[in-house]
Amino acid sequence: MNQPYEILQDKCRALRLAETAKELPTFLREVEAKGWTYYEFIHEILRHEMSCRERKNSEKLMKWAEFPDVLTFENFRLEEQTAIGEKQLNVLKQLSWIDECFTLIMMGPTGVGKTHLSTALGIHAIESGYQVSFISMDRLIYVLKSKEYIGKSRTRYKRITKSDLIIIDDVMYMAYEAQDAHLFFQFIYEMYDKAAFILTSNKGPGEWGKFLGDPTLTTAILDRLLHRSEILTFSEEQDSIRMKYRKAIFDNNKVES
Repeated sequence: MNQPYEILQDKCRALRLAETAKELPTFLREVEAKGWTYYEFIHEILRHEMSCRERKNSEKLMKWAEFPDVLTFENFRLEEQTAIGEKQLNVLKQLSWIDECFTLIMMGPTGVGKTHLSTALGIHAIESGYQVSFISMDRLIYVLKSKEYIGKSRTRYKRITKSDLIIIDDVMYMAYEAQDAHLFFQFIYEMYDKAAFILTSNKGPGEWGKFLGDPTLTTAILDRLLHRSEILTFSEEQDSIRMKYRKAIFDNNKVES
């Protein structure tokens, strides 16, 4: 014969309150031990259910985002950055620019923190309830070319197009065929005014034309991306932070030649 709380657990599951059902025996013991009022009891079980749902949703969004690494603000060395200061970073952390579909373009050489900053902003956005996608430009072109006949690409494309923030890493890292350039334009055209963008690149927008091979198409792309935008320029003279704080096998001070 079922215990009384097991009947309540079944009813919770029927109402899709799975986390409450799981912890219901614990809550009932707390009620008896602490003498909770009805209000306190209901408040605690609803608080618990909402907290668990928020955590699960955040975990799902992190999985869908496909960040190559979990890079957060905790280990972001703001004091070594030339492109952004504390005041500007705090403005970006407010995330209002996502709602306004702004584009952030982060320009600079390899290893200076462009990908770290973009990833940290993306994770911060997920923690605030936004859906985010992170993808390199090469991978994006592959997804756009194969979404009609490869299931994984189709799923990835749907998640990207439903995102509030799309982070495209290594934009214009190499030259692209005319077909690829047109696919990229169509993607930007489709997502214009529907999502915010972060683009990282070691090339300035003025150089993108030679990588897309079509000045007119490049102008059309930039016209949409730069309509509402902010450009963060990482100094060419800045030392590579990745190299400066890299892990090494050998301690150069101890290894003898």
